[in-house]
Amino acid sequence: MEAYSEFANVYDIFMEDTPYEEWYKFIKTCIKEQEVTVQSVCELGCGTGKMTMLFAKSGCDVIGIDYSPEMLMVAQDRAFEEEVSILYLMQDMSEFEINRRVDLICSCCDSINYLLEEDEVKSTFERVETYLTPNGLFIFDMNTPYKYKEVLGNQIFADQTDEAAYIWENFYDEEEEINEYEVSFFIKDEEGKYERTIENHYQRAYSKEYICSLLEEVGLEVIQMYDNYSKQSVSHKTQRITYVARKRNERIENHE
Repeated sequence: MEAYSEFANVYDIFMEDTPYEEWYKFIKTCIKEQEVTVQSVCELGCGTGKMTMLFAKSGCDVIGIDYSPEMLMVAQDRAFEEEVSILYLMQDMSEFEINRRVDLICSCCDSINYLLEEDEVKSTFERVETYLTPNGLFIFDMNTPYKYKEVLGNQIFADQTDEAAYIWENFYDEEEEINEYEVSFFIKDEEGKYERTIENHYQRAYSKEYICSLLEEVGLEVIQMYDNYSKQSVSHKTQRITYVARKRNERIENHE
């Protein structure tokens, strides 16, 4: 998995419109519907800690896992400023290890699409099953093949603020199902000059059928799939699928 580096410095600026609070409320609604008590949470691909902060402020015991040390530094600084206790770990989600089971594992903002190999996805799901408490929930989102092919495709995107700008060149290999985006960042320094850095990121498209079969294979029951973080059903034009899965009872008995 490619780690964010320079982007960590301006990530929250360009992600300002990302509806973390709406996603958080949706996840809380799903928890309530499943009648599960959630006191402990682990987020995979936590980035700069926006979602972990919301859970921590609600009184949950929270762990955040990310592969980027730069992202985790921002997250730790945020937790310190807000006087919130969160355990942050720098780990690859396909090999993550924590010292206890948790009631909820979540992953937001297409982090799992960064797993380019099928065995990495399977390993991640296996570890999720291992570290969930009885009846624990796994709620996560993934970009769809439709989004990579029809929405992102081979296009160029750009954005700018007073402090930074970026140019995003997107390439999608339909045969390999790999989405590559090369991002040129222009970040203003203390003297008002812009320094350019380039990062390349790769994601893979997975069908919902494959993801559901893999979840079932490792012992996670797929409860529902939603169009983004809404109660709308998934359609052929869904760009982001939110999966809600639960640890199977028969697998619980094997671990106890």
